[in-house]
Amino acid sequence: MVATEPEYHRILSEPLRSWISDSADYSTPVGLLACQRNPLLRKNTAFVISSTLSAPPPPPKGKQNKKSVIAPTLPTGVPVLEVILSDTVLFPEGGGQPTDTGIFRTQDGSVWPVLKVLRQGGTAVHYVQHVGDQTPEEALQKYFAAGVKIEVELDNGGWERRTDHMTLHTSQHLLSALLDTKLQLPTLSWSLTSSGPCYVEIPRGMTTEEILMIQNEANRLVFEGTKVHIEVQELDRTAIAPVEKTENGRAVGRGLPEDYTGGVHRVVHIAGVDINPCCGTHLPSLNNLQLFILPHTDALSRSATTVARLYFLAGPRLINHLTSTHNSLASTAALLSCGLPQVPERVAQVVDDRKSVTKRSEDLELELAKFIATEISSEMDKTSPGGLFRKHVHRLDDSPSALAFLTAIASALADLAAKSSLKQSYILVLSSSPSSPALTGTNVVLVLGSDDARVKIVGDGLKSTLGVKGGGKGSRWSGKLVGTWKAKEDAVVEEILEKVS
Repeated sequence: MVATEPEYHRILSEPLRSWISDSADYSTPVGLLACQRNPLLRKNTAFVISSTLSAPPPPPKGKQNKKSVIAPTLPTGVPVLEVILSDTVLFPEGGGQPTDTGIFRTQDGSVWPVLKVLRQGGTAVHYVQHVGDQTPEEALQKYFAAGVKIEVELDNGGWERRTDHMTLHTSQHLLSALLDTKLQLPTLSWSLTSSGPCYVEIPRGMTTEEILMIQNEANRLVFEGTKVHIEVQELDRTAIAPVEKTENGRAVGRGLPEDYTGGVHRVVHIAGVDINPCCGTHLPSLNNLQLFILPHTDALSRSATTVARLYFLAGPRLINHLTSTHNSLASTAALLSCGLPQVPERVAQVVDDRKSVTKRSEDLELELAKFIATEISSEMDKTSPGGLFRKHVHRLDDSPSALAFLTAIASALADLAAKSSLKQSYILVLSSSPSSPALTGTNVVLVLGSDDARVKIVGDGLKSTLGVKGGGKGSRWSGKLVGTWKAKEDAVVEEILEKVS
């Protein structure tokens, strides 16, 4: 399907027609760009309005969010040119939709990668990677001087990216409209993620029946090929209603950016379903969405408010997701030696078996811990009355819960000591290391004793001499040592114990 301007792009204010530039005199403002007038157009010829060498981007600050994950980053160490054109088929990031990527073809046939397009005020600025042997300054003069004509193109990779973004953006408009009209659930925000399902955030969770109802209604409109068109007119900010807010003060959606100076008020119409201001690229028909699905919801708690994320997929990303999911399911079925329909039952059986094995292993470990504790207790009882029993026990253990096993020994020993009538004084070091020594291996140490002061002395000694990192309180101290545990470590522990009186 090819979008045509009279059908898809409707200019309500006649003066706006003269704002669409086909010369080197001025740049078409964001809101009237070729990519917004006809989202299926892949090429256009344009004039350079201005160009300059881009300053290196500052390093990113703080935690990167979803949006920064999907946005292409400018390369470091490679010159980047900033180019403003009379018009462009490459969409500048905005309205929740990420930037397009594409290429420039200069008059000599050279191809220049366009890494991203950003809106500055009301102008689309292209960030172009420098190529060739000439300096960036020479390239600006030769290929991107004001008035030079170049070709702008969504190459195959850029077109796949645009199709993905456009399909999901239109799907979000459809989904948000149905949630609002059918369930009175406003969309608080949405995210076009870099991969997998996108989501909208709504004030509450949804039942399975509600999700199915919205999904069925969306698919009905998709299969009917509901039309989409754009209406534009001159912007009058005083006539635009402020962004609505929920009872707890959270904004519903987003308003027109304060820094937008393009002067165009652009509204997306889904016939009989939705009317919504938006600068993004949208398909001319819902029929192009192919399919629409809402996989699941997640509840999120944010201070005093609770919102839910409703996930959705559409178009090429839905096909990719289904293909990936099928491949994962098929691989799982092969591992379990069963057919695809039997995977859930077989997985449940594996989980049950794993729980039984884990329980049996834990029971055996507890028995072993009690046996080791009994042997230590028997040896302790042979110590002369009033003396101090010192002992270091080291064992090999590849379990991720090696410290838990040492703790089980300590607990069993404490129980035996409490029941003993001898009330023997003791200080013990229990240690454990992997069976295959490695410089990155983690060794665990547990110190326990009848006197808190002695435990602290031994713990401090392990810290200062072996570099064990840990701490404790009262009658126990535990720590970890990264590296190999050899005979010299055993000797150091014995030496520390001998110094305790």
